[in-house]
Amino acid sequence: MRKLLAGAGIALIASSLGYWFWQSWAAADLIIPRPPPEEPAPLELPVAGKDAPAFGAPPPEPPKATKLSREEVRFNRYDRNRDELVSRIEMMSSRTKDFKKLDRDGNNLLSFEEWAAATGERFAGADSNRDNLLTRKEFLSTRPKKTAKPNCRC
Repeated sequence: MRKLLAGAGIALIASSLGYWFWQSWAAADLIIPRPPPEEPAPLELPVAGKDAPAFGAPPPEPPKATKLSREEVRFNRYDRNRDELVSRIEMMSSRTKDFKKLDRDGNNLLSFEEWAAATGERFAGADSNRDNLLTRKEFLSTRPKKTAKPNCRC
């Protein structure tokens, strides 16, 4: 019983001290620094001197962009290192849809047979000088064939 009364007394004293400290902090005058005053906005625009030129130099002309044909845009998409030649690796690097078509067994791996059968003849047919690189002229022959669009029956 003594332990219970002693514990209650200590708890009462601790809560009284806590309340006293809390009230003393609430009554203290806290100094809040004020923000520095803002500089007033200038009332007038600056005026140029008498010898100042009326106009500055004209801005530089942007370079003229040439309109690329569809095939040039397509060639540039495959020519990753911009050496004006498309290697077999460059041609195959951005063809994920075609990769899925080539992957017959669906295991996200192309066997040599899957890859060689579908792409070897196409690249070899386009490479007329047999140097394993496609020039722009040779690359034109690899363009997808246009399919006839069905007429709309609206």
